[in-house]
Order: sequence, then structure tokens, then C-alpha cells
Amino acid sequence: MLLLLVNYLILKLENRFNRAMLIIRSILATIEFLILFFYYCLEAFILMFFCLQKNVAGKIVLVTGSANGIGREISINLARLGSILILWDIDEEGNCETAELAKANGALAVYTYKCDLRKREEIYAVAEQVKREVGDVDILINNAGVLKGKTFLDLLDSDMEETLEVNTTAHFWTCKAFLPAMIAHNEGHLVSIVSDTALAGGNKLTDYAASKAAAFGFLESLAFEMRAAGKKGIKTTIVCPYYVDTELVTGVQTTRPFLLPIFDVGYVGKKIVDGILKEKLYVVMPPYARFILLKIFLPEKAVFLFAEYFGFFNNLDHFRGEVQRGQATKDSVGILPLDNWYV
Repeated sequence: MLLLLVNYLILKLENRFNRAMLIIRSILATIEFLILFFYYCLEAFILMFFCLQKNVAGKIVLVTGSANGIGREISINLARLGSILILWDIDEEGNCETAELAKANGALAVYTYKCDLRKREEIYAVAEQVKREVGDVDILINNAGVLKGKTFLDLLDSDMEETLEVNTTAHFWTCKAFLPAMIAHNEGHLVSIVSDTALAGGNKLTDYAASKAAAFGFLESLAFEMRAAGKKGIKTTIVCPYYVDTELVTGVQTTRPFLLPIFDVGYVGKKIVDGILKEKLYVVMPPYARFILLKIFLPEKAVFLFAEYFGFFNNLDHFRGEVQRGQATKDSVGILPLDNWYV
């Protein structure tokens, strides 16, 4: 009986000791976290003024949706830095135009490929062709995107599928194709051109906002995976711009242009490349759009008031829909089928 009592007391003491040690370790971990947190913030602030930029001269860079819009501007800006460019788009004519512009702006070499990003097997096949003909990709920029601009019940099932295929799942397949080589060398850079709609939805953006939020979550999670695996040499950049003046958003208006302007595509291209060179994790345009995330702390009525004030209810009231390259809509209301995409 006495032995059982002694064992019981020992067990109780061990449990209390273990709990105490757990609390102590938690306190020490919290103190370490706070010290490192403030140190990293201070470091980032200082590096804003003394930042060393990535050298992309001679690096193999793949850009999807390169035939026009943001993709073309990214390609031209990287060409000026002496990169080797691989341009993917379903629009061969526009892609050739981008290639000529890239060559004229100093690209070390330019390779164009037709690739339908709605088709996983085609992505894999073209990726293997790139590896054989050019080599391992150093920087992968998932830029291609589509925007339907319809209310949820007006969207065809095929519309929703296409939006998700191009804006989201294509990122899965391109990363799966090119990431293994990056992991093997512990070096590379993954970039996703997302949207501010990943942070806040809007009227007639159910499929688009969902696809962009998914792309955001995908690359952010992949960034954490790489860090957890000790692959610190693999960088990630998530780009969230507001509306950009490209054919993708023809007819889109902004209610508060002084706060949320429709950006010039040339400006956006430069900011994206700058973010890649500085290896930023997030590039948000305008920068203060980050505060959108504070909406989760607001009451419901305040959230809807916020959305109405900034025009999230009616920005797409005059949206013209998808337009084929070199063609106009068949009438002021009707929409031509999409044969290629713009960003």
C-alpha cells in the first residue's frame, strides 16, 4: 500500500514537472519569437535602402500568358536584364510579337511555345520539350489568367472550369514540372501573378476571386513547404495588383480612382520585375491594399459599406467581356468565345 502511494506521488510530481517545463519552454520560445520578429522587421526596413538585387542575366525565365498585357511587359523588362526567355501562350501571333520585342530589348535568347494551360497533359508535354531544348527553368512566372465578369448564376459550368484551369490548376502543373530541378539545386524562383481579389471578392467575380485566392494560398503554402524542407534557396513571390489596363479588363471602371486606380500595364510590369529582383514574398499594388485583410475584424454592415464605397458592387457594370485578339465583340452586349487569354 505504501509503495502504491509513493508511486502515485512520484507520478504526480512528474506530471507537474512536465507541465512546468512545457510552460517554461513555451515562454522561452515566445521570447525568442518576439526577439527574432522585431529583428527581422528592422532588418527588412534597413534593406529597403540597401537592398542587393538578384542577378537574372543568363537565367532561364519562363513566362506564361506572354503574348500581351502584363506578361509581355514582364518579358520585355527581363529582356533588358539579359535573361533567356521562354514564352508560353495559346496566341502564337501575339507571342511572336513579344519575342521580337524581347530580342530588340536585349534578351540573351528567346524561345516561344504554344501551350494551352487548360490542359494538364499539354503543360507536361511542353515542359519536357523546354527541358530538352533549353534546360532547367530558373524562374517560373505563372502570369496567364482569364476573367469572365459574369454573375454566378450566369456563369456556364465550362466558364467556371476554364477560370480555375487557367488561373489556378495550371500553377499546380507548371510548378510540378519545374520545381524538382530547383529542389535538386536548392535554387530557383516561383512567381504567381494573382490579384487583389484574392484578398477581397467583388460582384461578378465569384469564379475569378475564388481562382486567385486559391493561387495565392497554393504558392504561399508551397513557400512554407520549401522553408520547412530547408530549401531556402528557392524563393517565391506572390503579386496582387488591382485592375491593370489590359484587354482582360476592357470596360472595367473604378469608383475611387484616387485610392484604387486602374494601373498602367508598363508600370505594373516594372514593379513585378522589381519585386522578383528584390525577392519579395508579396508584391501588393497599391501597397495599402494590404489593409483589406483587416476586414475580418469589422462588423458585417461595415464590411458591406466598405465594399460599396470602393465600388466592389459595380466595378464590372460596363465590363465588355472576353475579346479575341484582333477582333471586337459581335455586338455591344454579346461575347465572343475565348481563344486566348489576357492579363
